[in-house]
Amino acid sequence: QVQLVESGGGLVQAGGSLTLSCAASGSVFSINTMGWYRQAPGKQRELVATITNGVSRNYAESVKGRFTISRNNAANTVYLQMNSLKPEDTAVYFCKYMSYGMNYWGKGTLVTVSS
Repeated sequence: QVQLVESGGGLVQAGGSLTLSCAASGSVFSINTMGWYRQAPGKQRELVATITNGVSRNYAESVKGRFTISRNNAANTVYLQMNSLKPEDTAVYFCKYMSYGMNYWGKGTLVTVSS
């Protein structure tokens, strides 16, 4: 089992910044991909960004140039630096851990961007 704990969500004005963190613990394999997904009210969960432990990154088109995903492999922690936030970025952000066909999700952290 892998446990994921997210932090860093909150309320921010449009144009502002937030940094999310997600720490993985438990049976964490050294080879894995971690990522962030989000779900806005009434919408399906969607990919925001992923990063392998070889630091290959993948971003949704809607966040490219504004969000940066990074990780600390020694600490099994992934970060999401979010800049130039827009009201449409408002969602619950979920951390995901993927390794050898196993997927684990965090409980999510709410990000609210006011206009």
